Amino acid sequence: MNFTAKQIAGFLGGKLEGDPEAEVNDVSRIEEGRPGTLSFLSNMKYQHHIYQTSSSVVLVQNDFVPATPVSCTLIKVDDPYRSLAKLLVMLEKRPNRTGIEPMTFIHENAELGKEVYVGAFSYISKGAKIGNNVKIFPQVYISEDVVIGDDTWIYSGARIHNNSVIGAHCLIHSGVVIGGDGFGFAPVTGSNFTKVPQIGNVVIEDYVEIGTNTTIDRATIGSTMIRKGVKLDNLIQIGHNVDIGENTVIAAQTGVSGSTRIGKNCMIGGQVGIIGHINIADGTKIAAQSGVGQSVRAEGTAIQGSPAFEVMPYQRSYVYFKKLPELVERIRQLEQSGHIKNKEEV
Repeated sequence: MNFTAKQIAGFLGGKLEGDPEAEVNDVSRIEEGRPGTLSFLSNMKYQHHIYQTSSSVVLVQNDFVPATPVSCTLIKVDDPYRSLAKLLVMLEKRPNRTGIEPMTFIHENAELGKEVYVGAFSYISKGAKIGNNVKIFPQVYISEDVVIGDDTWIYSGARIHNNSVIGAHCLIHSGVVIGGDGFGFAPVTGSNFTKVPQIGNVVIEDYVEIGTNTTIDRATIGSTMIRKGVKLDNLIQIGHNVDIGENTVIAAQTGVSGSTRIGKNCMIGGQVGIIGHINIADGTKIAAQSGVGQSVRAEGTAIQGSPAFEVMPYQRSYVYFKKLPELVERIRQLEQSGHIKNKEEV
């Protein structure tokens, strides 16, 4: 379907500069722009591409002023990335399937709502309760007494273990495992360990998205909690009894150890490691590859490093760290010149 720049600007409430009749029927990255496509510019380090792109329409910030004339039509908005997201929701083509495909197993005591889709080779166990308009794609396993809210989509290969509760409007991507055993072992004599039974569950609230191959362990006792609006990237490990607050986002390859409490509206970068039994305050930002070994008490704190501490002191320290070889050489030269004594002589 084709849209004119005028129609898009009207939908987004943006200000149009250029040809209002410029038509687009697809989207593209600004550096790979093609005629008939829409691109966006939100990070100004890509600004040079706007003077070369072949995209017909580009979303830019309200205060953007081209340094030289551009061939594309501009639509000025408050936030180009967020505006692009609104357009992509409109363009997204998810398969709206209903019905039960052959070669599925659905226990006679399972409950299915209206307009449900269950793909081939999926397994729905005794006592499961599936809400209205839920989409369960092929090869999904749903264990005993699982509850799934309305309008949730579960993609192929996901595994949801017994007593897990998933809210409405969630997206569970392929390979996700929800409710596997937590890592609970008690030391006994020698080097032996005995397994601690994990008898709790996982509770996922509404509007949560969980990326491919992420795992969320069931609680030892009680519930592992993923609260409303949380977004988890691919390849994340969430330990038993973890509690993640509303609208927190976590990037790939992060691991959160058991019984840690993460506040709401936090932003956690990729490859972050968080130890167990600590509290992370609301609004905390944790830079990629950080190692968090103690609680973060103050709301809105930004931390970095391993062990992680506040971003600005870390970055100042890192400047010195990078200069350590140079500083060591200068000290050695001063020692050799006699300006300072060698530490062995002090």
